Amino acid sequence: MSQMQIDAVLAQIRSVAASGGIAKPNATPNAGAPVNGPGFGDLFKQSLNAVNQNQQSASALATAYERGAPGVDLATVMLESQKASVSFRALTEVRNRLVSAYQDIMNMPI
Repeated sequence: MSQMQIDAVLAQIRSVAASGGIAKPNATPNAGAPVNGPGFGDLFKQSLNAVNQNQQSASALATAYERGAPGVDLATVMLESQKASVSFRALTEVRNRLVSAYQDIMNMPI
């Protein structure tokens, strides 16, 4: 993947994080302060829906290209396909890390 594509994906991730109210990694919330914002489950569900939408969009665009729809070029199809692939791989990595953290917690001695 080229540097331009990586920068575009990072910019998209940052814009989603900014609009979703996700705290920056270095920010530490106050211990007793109530959390005002979407919970982890809501954010994860939004991410799942976004990845699903990317996959469906890429699939629809590929189908339109295969049928010869006017205005659909190969570069656009490939770009959307790569976006869907990157978002799916990122989601898979998050899932793997969540499962690993869960297993670590479950294996802790009581």
